[in-house]
Amino acid sequence: MKFSTFHLFHRFDGQSFKDVYDYHLELVELAEELGFHGVRLAEHHFRDYGVVPNLFTMLANMAARTERLRLGTGIVVLPLHNPIHVAEEAAMVDVLSGGRLELGIGRGYQSFEFEGFGIDLAEARDRFNEALEVVLGLWGSPAFRHEGKFYRTGTEVELVPRPLQTPSPPIHVAAVSPETVTMYAERGLPILADPAAPFRKVVKAAETWRTTAELAGHDVTGHELVVARSVYVAATAEAAREDQARFEAGFDRSRIFNEKSAPIDPRTGKAAQGFEYYQDRYLKGGSVSNDFRWEQLEVIGDPERVIGQIRLLRDAGFANLLCDFGSTRPMPLEKMKKVMRFFAAEVMPAFK
Repeated sequence: MKFSTFHLFHRFDGQSFKDVYDYHLELVELAEELGFHGVRLAEHHFRDYGVVPNLFTMLANMAARTERLRLGTGIVVLPLHNPIHVAEEAAMVDVLSGGRLELGIGRGYQSFEFEGFGIDLAEARDRFNEALEVVLGLWGSPAFRHEGKFYRTGTEVELVPRPLQTPSPPIHVAAVSPETVTMYAERGLPILADPAAPFRKVVKAAETWRTTAELAGHDVTGHELVVARSVYVAATAEAAREDQARFEAGFDRSRIFNEKSAPIDPRTGKAAQGFEYYQDRYLKGGSVSNDFRWEQLEVIGDPERVIGQIRLLRDAGFANLLCDFGSTRPMPLEKMKKVMRFFAAEVMPAFK
């Protein structure tokens, strides 16, 4: 099992944008020092939920600060971008980093962001699929031309620069709904499994992906599945439960789970076309109990318990755990560093 860190870049009350960036850049440098495999960053727009609108700009900065860490997106919301720009910027980061880029992509889900760009959320799936074809086409062909419904090159173009990794940087598709898992397994594209789904569902997703990919003729041994989890380890299980309860008691979850986070069609007030699986999901987030988080959702506890949970994910077929050590917790920098150091010392050695 490999371990990576997830960075939402949530801006808490009283923080400047530079405060947020400096905080996470220090954590990224620490992740390399502690031996983590990589980092992944979240893209968001128009609110403090996450304040990195262009992941490649931030990854280029991180490339200059690190030497070994894999630098990943988690995720680029493809429908909000011209895919030619995505292919170009990703390739440039891959070159600058010495071939360390990992591209996580998805169709997005936050209606607030799509409205801000003037894009119909109901088109997200079709836009994503076409944008993916453009990125793969530019990376895979010396000369490429595309004339589609949403995107076109107009003429044959050549990607400059080209990615350093061949045939391309690793690609992972964010998978929340079962249909997404199946759709991209058929193409042999590995998934980045849903951080808000319980253990049984992500285990099922890995099983479905592997079975579907094999039936489609793909060699699954050459693909690495990624699973994202909220992660917290303390010296004892009792201390971990107390810390979890204290965090939940002091955190207004409606700042994250609300109508802006939900894939709602503003014309109907219901889930947008293609997002039926999400119906009410992000509006119900505040009702999840601490017991549910402890038993079914989070990788949390003392080292022994956490190691057991990670082994469950590994045995299900996941090879990379994307650790969210508290992206929505207003934790002082030194305390967050202590959490990461403890995990690296007490958990990671069990998987070497």
